[in-house]
Amino acid sequence: MRHLKAGRRLGVTTAHRKAMMRNMVTSILETGQVTTTLARAKEVRRPLEKMITFAKRGDLHARRMTLRFVKSKLAMANLFDDLAGRYAGRPGGYCRIIKLATTRAGDASDMAIVQLIGSERDVLTDLKDAKKKPKPAKKSSKTLEKVSTEIKADEKSKAEVATEETPTEAVPEVAEEKAEAVAPAAVPAPEVASAEDISAEDAKADTKATESKS
Repeated sequence: MRHLKAGRRLGVTTAHRKAMMRNMVTSILETGQVTTTLARAKEVRRPLEKMITFAKRGDLHARRMTLRFVKSKLAMANLFDDLAGRYAGRPGGYCRIIKLATTRAGDASDMAIVQLIGSERDVLTDLKDAKKKPKPAKKSSKTLEKVSTEIKADEKSKAEVATEETPTEAVPEVAEEKAEAVAPAAVPAPEVASAEDISAEDAKADTKATESKS
């Protein structure tokens, strides 16, 4: 019975399995992805993410623990220089397993790709980010009403400014024409008799009176 024996044996000896895991982790750290069987892909995820966790710590002890497993200078440089900063704010899940539709020709084993998230060959992350782009929000009726009122206010202000800027010379002429049209017709003044006319009438009246007495 294999109680408390986690992991897959993969049909090989312990030394063979450990060497295979070291080689696969090194290849993934150098190139960003590797193609293998589905069982090996699921098994290599644990040591790979453990090495990235050591790189995020970044101290001397973490480097020594990583060198016990990874034996490549290029892989170590990529791990501590690039991947540690890339996954600084990520709590886990640094790799992705993509199952392929094809099988291995010899024994028909399921094949898969182990890929680091955010690597140069990572296409799925770009597609997901493109789908998550926020769509432009539709303008509601309230915003449309607000915009229309602002436009009307601007038009009124422009009309008032235009009326203020009209020439003032033509305004008095129009006012005079309106006053002439509204004013009533002028009443002729009564004729006032002069003093000479009054004396002549008095002389005529005196002559008439003398004639009548005679």
